[in-house]
Formats: sequence, C-alpha cells, structure tokens
Amino acid sequence: MKISPEHFAILEKACKEKLVAYPDARELYIKHGLSAKRFRWDILWTTEIEGNTSRWITDTLYPLGINDTHIDTALRRIIG
Repeated sequence: MKISPEHFAILEKACKEKLVAYPDARELYIKHGLSAKRFRWDILWTTEIEGNTSRWITDTLYPLGINDTHIDTALRRIIG
C-alpha cells in the first residue's frame, strides 16, 4: 500500500468514527443496490480530516503521488 502508516491511521480514525455513528448505513446501501465502492467513498466524504477532507487529500496525499486507486485500497482495508 502506497499510503504511509501515518496517513492510513488518519483515514482509518476518521472513517471508523463515521461507521460507528451510522451503523446501519452499509445495509441501506445494499438495500438500494449501491456498490461497496460507493459506500467506501461516501463514508470518506462524510469525514472531516483536518477540517476539510477534500483539501487534506488534495494538499497532503496527491502531492505524494497517491491517487484515488491508492486511497481506495486503504478504504477497502478500513471499511471492507
């Protein structure tokens, strides 16, 4: 995995907080025929990493050569 352990830990903490806050979300996504990938990314976009997840990804991860495929790999490990 290309994401550093530090950045992975930040993603993991933020995503797991949302999963705890919305325990039935995964079942609702399945019920409505939405994909696992959509669920992972929607969870990510509900987080607030350093105040603005989009900005954090753009300013922190992308300059390191991390792309959406790398982020999705991390999200699969975190969310399943």
